[in-house]
Amino acid sequence: MSKKRKKIEKMRGSKTCGYGAKKKHRGKGSKGCKGHAGIWKHKKSMIIRHEPDAIGKSGFKPKNSKKLRAINLVDLQKIAKGQDIVLASLGYDKVLAKGDITKPLVIKAKSFSKGAAEKIEKAGGKAIVA
Repeated sequence: MSKKRKKIEKMRGSKTCGYGAKKKHRGKGSKGCKGHAGIWKHKKSMIIRHEPDAIGKSGFKPKNSKKLRAINLVDLQKIAKGQDIVLASLGYDKVLAKGDITKPLVIKAKSFSKGAAEKIEKAGGKAIVA
């Protein structure tokens, strides 16, 4: 029984060993690296079709991601037209204690800093948590 010669033995000396162009027989490297390499370029249509969740954000959002909008007493006194101020209607949530207040104001807000509440009451006003 004669032994069949391997293809590589027959092709020794040829440039491509029967695989056509040089780059066609280069293994996984010809696919554009491994994993998700190329998902924004040459593999985009494949990813959209087979793995649509691979692109984009996922996971949890932080619980306290919303920041409170705060205003200082100095700025609040400039804004104040009357004695009663509802901060929610002005778009603020918290009152901070920077500066002094001279008018007796009644202020409704979600929260006050300790210093701000003391300064408001010292001036003869009220700090109401709403």
